[in-house]
Amino acid sequence: MGSRRWGVLLVLCGAIFLEGIDIAMLNVALPAIREDLGLATGELQWVVSAYVLGYGGFMLLGGRAADLFGRRRVFLIPLVAFLAFSGLGGLATEGWMLVVARFVTGVAAAFMMPAGLSIITTSYPEGPLRNRALLFYSGMGAGGFSIGLVLGGLLTALHWRWVFFAPVALSLVILLAALPLVPRDTAPRRADRRMDLAGAVTVTTAIILLVLGVERATHSAAGWTLLTLGASLALFAAFVLIERASPAPLVRLGILRSVALLRANAAALLLAAGFFGFQFVVVLYLQELRGWSTLETSLAMLVAGADVVLSPTITPWLVSRYGHARVIFAGLLSAAVAYALFLPLGADWSYLAMFPSMLLLAFTFTLAYGPLTIAATEGVVEEEQGLAGGLLYTSFQFGAALGLAATTAVNVVATGDGDSPGALLDGYRAALLVPAVAAVLAVLISATALRARRGAADA
Repeated sequence: MGSRRWGVLLVLCGAIFLEGIDIAMLNVALPAIREDLGLATGELQWVVSAYVLGYGGFMLLGGRAADLFGRRRVFLIPLVAFLAFSGLGGLATEGWMLVVARFVTGVAAAFMMPAGLSIITTSYPEGPLRNRALLFYSGMGAGGFSIGLVLGGLLTALHWRWVFFAPVALSLVILLAALPLVPRDTAPRRADRRMDLAGAVTVTTAIILLVLGVERATHSAAGWTLLTLGASLALFAAFVLIERASPAPLVRLGILRSVALLRANAAALLLAAGFFGFQFVVVLYLQELRGWSTLETSLAMLVAGADVVLSPTITPWLVSRYGHARVIFAGLLSAAVAYALFLPLGADWSYLAMFPSMLLLAFTFTLAYGPLTIAATEGVVEEEQGLAGGLLYTSFQFGAALGLAATTAVNVVATGDGDSPGALLDGYRAALLVPAVAAVLAVLISATALRARRGAADA
């Protein structure tokens, strides 16, 4: 790659690094936010879910906007919004203020990230060069998450508001570098820039209602829950009808005929659901039951971020040697084993007992995250690379929101009204079943890719 390509790639890697560090720092700061703002467990979950709902709900629109209005423009403008609302989140004095700020920040990321991914996939020809760029890109996202775990603990020790102010400075640096480096691209003619706003609003509302219904199922009337879930399913059905009738659909339904694309997105959804649910439980367990500090919690989970070193070094070789299907399968299998080892959680577990799960999660993201990006964009025409990226990131964020909601719901039911150490431990153990089941389903789905490739080889 020439120096210009390296410069563009580093700017885009800075953006995904920003996204990773932002999420990681917030997750570590959750108990401090709960104590300062007086939030219940269900309310605390929405501090995270608001971001991933805005992110996942508007991702398809963001990906389509990148294809229609120019990838550079759709990358830079949301970056400014991300900067502004990260700062506003740090100024929140009520829980709802923080939730709103996180939602808008998520919407900004929903436009910024698929635009960045599509700049890469359209700048490099499909094959080894693009794969290396994508693996380097995803590795930087993992690096942001890993560094965010430690930095979040350090900043929260000062005050949780610093985990919102720090991304402001990083966003500004990325913005100043992006202006001269990210190339201008040619957008379609104005007559072809039709946006499917009806589809975007419908699918976003459907996702929000689905997560809301799952999260509140344990402490709301059954009728209310059924009504919420029914409305969500009706809106998903309406979304399909809107897409079929729209002259410029948000999602060209024909793209969903690709079995490989659907498989990659389903695996990504379950990967995110499992990990975000697991991390939510582990942070609460370590800080609220064990009394560990935010920094101790960060350092305990740091080994899970070893993928920042492993992803750019061994993953490209493994994908080249064995193909991304086998590498993805191995990564998802390591997640299933990691969560299974954590199920018999004890009230006074040593860190040595937790270490195998944390290490296996490092291999999970080393082997699965980057190759899933390859699988989800492979074979897609250039004009729909933004859409393909939007679908993938929607799956990740929808999975994260759904996994958090389901994990929280199970935790609330299993804990009951008790606040004793025994009741808390029962809640954590039950909640850990959610990521375990998600990981097993992801393994089963990825196994179909192995059978498909074996059948193609035999033919």
